[in-house]
Amino acid sequence: MSTEIQSIGVLTSGGDAPGMNAAVRAVVRSGLSQGLRVLGIERGYAGLLNEELHEMKSSDVSDIIQRGGTVLYTARCMEFMTEEGQKEGARICRKYGIDGIVVIGGDGSYRGAGKLSKQGINTIGVPGTIDLDIASTEYTIGFDTAINTAMDAIDKIRDTSSSHERCSVIEVMGRSAGYIAITCGIATGSDDILLPEVYDGDEQTIIDHVLQNRKVGKKHHLVINAEGIGHSATLARHIEEATGVETRATILGYLQRGGSPTCRDRFMASLMGSAAVDLLLQGKSNRVVGVSNGKIVDYDLDEALKMQKTMPEDWVRVSQLLLRK
Repeated sequence: MSTEIQSIGVLTSGGDAPGMNAAVRAVVRSGLSQGLRVLGIERGYAGLLNEELHEMKSSDVSDIIQRGGTVLYTARCMEFMTEEGQKEGARICRKYGIDGIVVIGGDGSYRGAGKLSKQGINTIGVPGTIDLDIASTEYTIGFDTAINTAMDAIDKIRDTSSSHERCSVIEVMGRSAGYIAITCGIATGSDDILLPEVYDGDEQTIIDHVLQNRKVGKKHHLVINAEGIGHSATLARHIEEATGVETRATILGYLQRGGSPTCRDRFMASLMGSAAVDLLLQGKSNRVVGVSNGKIVDYDLDEALKMQKTMPEDWVRVSQLLLRK
């Protein structure tokens, strides 16, 4: 074990994601098992500035792996975006003897970690977001639970949509990325999938598809709309006005962030949380943990933030091939 790292902190930041608790548990127990003192920092960077820190024991993370959300809570912090706030955060870390911090969150959380690193605090980022929109990793904590939650909801909406012979426009989360939309759209056999990366705003194509499906006897029509496109209620109104088919919009919203994490989210979060502790013990800083070709990897944080993520062309191709013609 590196003699430079004796005490570490862990925080969750940004939007909560199922599996964050599994990552926190992994950081705490991996750290303790290797002789480290571990402090939990509540409410992200805001909690760091407010000195909401407490030492964590192994028992503190018992029975949390199956819980959604984050036991360390999360909050936005405008103050930490300033240089003064970042310097204050580093000062508080030194006050409590923290040699390194594991930050679990998305790109915004990573940027905060990078600022702390520049202030001399060793930092490691772990990808926690349901949106799967971090370019440096092919998997993010919370995505699997979110798509399963959304899929279950879409299946239920399909039942009532079919009973009433309706068209349903269902909006899923994902910020400006369409990964939840395309995954759930394919998995539920949806009729149209609107992705920020692909959709050109042509409502007439959707309207024509609804009418075409009615002519061949289909009783319902599912449109999966990504959050990055939005305006689901307006789209539903336009479809109904143009087709005469009763159309309803449903925005799944924060439902997708909650719930007990799936096995995959618990497993991957555990691996990534433990890997973050190992990186700190190796004396590394300003790194982010990720997954590449199914294996745990790490990248320079600044390089990771510059990476660009694109929607896989084969996903889009399959989604279009499987639409009912």
